[in-house]
Amino acid sequence: MELKFKVISRCKSTQARRGLLETKHGKVETPAFMPVGTQGTVKTMTPGELEETGAGVVLGNTYHLYLRPGIEVIGRAGGLHRFMNWKGGILTDSGGFQIFSLGGLRRVDDDGVTFQSHIDGSSHYLTPERITRLQNMLGSDIAMVLDQCPPYPSSPEEVREAVERTTRWARRCQRAHQRRDQALFAIVQGGVYKELRKRSALELVEMDFPGYAVGGLSVGEPKELMYRTLEDTVPLLPEGKPRYLMGVGSPDALLEGVSRGIDLFDSVLPTRIARNGRVMTSRGYLNMRNAVYAGDLAPLDPECSCFVCRSYSRAYIRHLFNAGEVLALRLATFHNLYYLQQLMRRIREAISAGRFEEFYARQKAVLDQYYGGA
Repeated sequence: MELKFKVISRCKSTQARRGLLETKHGKVETPAFMPVGTQGTVKTMTPGELEETGAGVVLGNTYHLYLRPGIEVIGRAGGLHRFMNWKGGILTDSGGFQIFSLGGLRRVDDDGVTFQSHIDGSSHYLTPERITRLQNMLGSDIAMVLDQCPPYPSSPEEVREAVERTTRWARRCQRAHQRRDQALFAIVQGGVYKELRKRSALELVEMDFPGYAVGGLSVGEPKELMYRTLEDTVPLLPEGKPRYLMGVGSPDALLEGVSRGIDLFDSVLPTRIARNGRVMTSRGYLNMRNAVYAGDLAPLDPECSCFVCRSYSRAYIRHLFNAGEVLALRLATFHNLYYLQQLMRRIREAISAGRFEEFYARQKAVLDQYYGGA
């Protein structure tokens, strides 16, 4: 089946909206947060645990899966869903972010990207057409075009070149795309420059993609600049198609993104900080390696109902981290993902109940206090 999306309810005073995204692997209520499983797994989590947190879509990365285990292996297994035993939705990133993050290991030209493998040093040339074919083989529900994400800060000339290349590559990806049961999303670039964002959005909207991502943000710019760029960009995107803000996962930024009309988010933030002992709570971050929790028998977050908070104390989880036990990583990761999924659930409920403006004001005061500087 082709991807379907409909807006169910809206906030009258902001751009926040609640929607339903339907793929061949189920329905996902939006706004939604998507955990990142770069190499076909969300680190330390089983598929059953991910489902228990409330996740409906996870991410895989085409570039990393191409390097190992190889797309052919995944294809023989019946696609990425079967290979990783995940029954929900999957979005595959194209590898465009690696053009940004692996700056010293790649060379970009108009035809594509040459990567030097960070694993064995081998050279790999990936074009928009090849990236699209690889995602067709993976069988993800949503595939992303190959784009060029410029770093922050970049000059207007550098960003303009990236916008032009992203548009050309998007057109090539669209021509190469072959699966009707997989939606190909475009990615709007333009850095923090209003006119370049407008140019990118209008050129891509004219191509009529099933969905649109806002890329090139959360790459080092101040949050207020990110929010202003969203305000410049989101109104240019089609009302009836999903809007995806790439790489954003802090609680305050999720709330702000929703208020500006974003439907989908992803980030490695909750899983990465969990592995370092940092957990999200209704009263901000806690570092579970700190000695202050050595005798603290309270749950991670007294306001959280996840099985970690129902079953374990801060003292026990601190002990696990200090003892180097793998269970510490699993418990902290589960809690962080559950915390964000519950935040998104409460946002959706507030939109449907016509209370989002009140919810936003109350949560903004709390989240800005505890997460605004992170």
